[in-house]
Amino acid sequence: MDERARLTSKGQVTIPKRVRDALDLHAGDEVVFRVERTRAVVTKTADFLELAGSVAVPAGKRGTAWDDVLRRTRTERAKSRH
Repeated sequence: MDERARLTSKGQVTIPKRVRDALDLHAGDEVVFRVERTRAVVTKTADFLELAGSVAVPAGKRGTAWDDVLRRTRTERAKSRH
């Protein structure tokens, strides 16, 4: 789908209704602009709370502090590079 919009003197643009509907955008939603060479791609930011529980975590690893997860991951990556 291609839609056109005009840039205002303040650098603002209204996202056309068909695009808002296609991306399920509503007032207050955040979007991300990703520049790829001479074009920009607009995406809706993910609602990470909706993803909660979508990844299975083994019972023995539940409740692990995030700092511990990062430290272990970095240690394992460093070992695998050698």
